[in-house]
Amino acid sequence: MLAVFINVAAVLLGASLGMLFGSRIKESYSKGIMTAIALCTLVIGVQSAIQTSSIMIVMVCLVLGTVIGVALHLDDRMNGAADRIRGRLKGTKLADGPFAEGFITTTMLFCVGTMTVIGSIEAGLNQNYEILIAKSIMDFMSSLIFAAALGAGVLLSAVSVLVIQGGIVLLAGLAAPVLTTEVVTEMTAVGGTLFIGMAINLLGISEKHIKIGDMLPGIFLPILYFPLQAWLSGLF
Repeated sequence: MLAVFINVAAVLLGASLGMLFGSRIKESYSKGIMTAIALCTLVIGVQSAIQTSSIMIVMVCLVLGTVIGVALHLDDRMNGAADRIRGRLKGTKLADGPFAEGFITTTMLFCVGTMTVIGSIEAGLNQNYEILIAKSIMDFMSSLIFAAALGAGVLLSAVSVLVIQGGIVLLAGLAAPVLTTEVVTEMTAVGGTLFIGMAINLLGISEKHIKIGDMLPGIFLPILYFPLQAWLSGLF
């Protein structure tokens, strides 16, 4: 768990520094930075999405994941929780900025991807912390930049890092056989597609806000997709 704690500390430190210096940045610059961040998010999404071996896998997982997310009202719940936290911080500098957007965007960025899954499994099974340490450095820089533009919601994503990465590390022995290379690749591809949606939201391209939270279950559906596909192939 040491590497997970380092990663959490990196996010907290980076976000804190970003908020400290972000308040000193003029609005004209902050808008430009926000656009640059959105474009970088778009690039990350495209790079991740094109890793898929079949667009059908991404499509099936996203559609079914969205059905689950809408039924559970995940996006509304996540935004509601973020708004309640922001409400408790009302009157302080921590409440500045698009709180929920910062939380959801950076949670996705820090917790979805090959480095998160493989790094956590390596840490849990082999006490090899190299991948998560490298990820911590990247997350430090990312959290600094995002917090400067999006505010305190980025701080809250450290909790997501602790829960998700920590959970994988603790369950590595059980999760390793399930999280095969092909499963991780498709999870990353689905996550990348959601990154593209987040970039659209950040850029304000669409008048209708994309509810990314409702699509989050799709990230985990590749775990079920391949066993189900093998079972159906066996029947026919």
